[in-house]
Amino acid sequence: MAESLCPGMKREDQDRNSKMSAVVVVHGGAWAIPDELAEASVDGVKAAACEASSVLKRGGSALDAVEAAVRALEDNPVFNAGHGATANADGEVELDAIIMDGRTLATGAVSSVKNIANPVSLARAVMEKTSHVMLTSGGANLFAESIGMVAVHPDTLLTEYEKKEWEKHKTYVTGVNEDFNTKWAHDTVGAVAVDRAGNVACATSTGGIRNKMVGRVGDSAVIGAGGYADNFSGAVSCTGHGESILKVTLARLILSHVEQGKSVADSSQLSLQYMADRVRGAGGSIVVSPAGQWAATFTTDRMAWAAVDQDVLWYGLDPNERLKEQLSQ
Repeated sequence: MAESLCPGMKREDQDRNSKMSAVVVVHGGAWAIPDELAEASVDGVKAAACEASSVLKRGGSALDAVEAAVRALEDNPVFNAGHGATANADGEVELDAIIMDGRTLATGAVSSVKNIANPVSLARAVMEKTSHVMLTSGGANLFAESIGMVAVHPDTLLTEYEKKEWEKHKTYVTGVNEDFNTKWAHDTVGAVAVDRAGNVACATSTGGIRNKMVGRVGDSAVIGAGGYADNFSGAVSCTGHGESILKVTLARLILSHVEQGKSVADSSQLSLQYMADRVRGAGGSIVVSPAGQWAATFTTDRMAWAAVDQDVLWYGLDPNERLKEQLSQ
């Protein structure tokens, strides 16, 4: 089964790159994932992790890998990013994304984008082709047009499932309350990676909260909240209630614990617990260190996640679930 999702690493690639092992971790959002979406969510993150791992095996950078992973998740209508995004109070899609290079701290982000299927790639273009960190709404779309990025009709990003759910839950308060406590709403996607040169990167993308106010921007596009990457400490992608994550700058908080000598797992757990205690927010995170240690942690009912570490595909959905498949060599 694993072989169909992820090609094995060639022995010569292992020998050539034996100095450091590349690792990628992805998540499909921390929320109360219903049973009917569980299998598709796990399969989706496994496929995205393998896509990113194949990039690393071909010699791609951590930045290339996280972009590839998030693009795969944005293209999968199971997840709330790109195709499959939730609708705002007007029934329209507004997308946010960030990508960050831990080697240079270069960052690109976009927010409230309406007609771009892969906002993570637009965020990377902001990073590489402008002197800015974030572009928003109409300005981001004008930039996309100027660089020849293909626009799609916004309706193509809304699934029939989302249209029906939006009709059922037309108030923002209901959307917020149910996002992370019931099955009615999806959440953010993200990826972190370390390549064989020891460089880390992160990427995060979302359609936000169903029935959010027009123009609302959550944590995903905000540096230090929805994601952060620094070769001196590690890379993080966060998921959960955006306003809560923003208030505690969750991604940077996790790495501050890492910088104090704590493990990536302990740093994640401490930070998520602080968010729960301080602002009563639930969520999750994935983290990787420059040395290749990684963790996937959440305080919601479920979070679909997957990681490829050497020749093993790890994945899970429920609390304390840590399954693995040996990949072909």
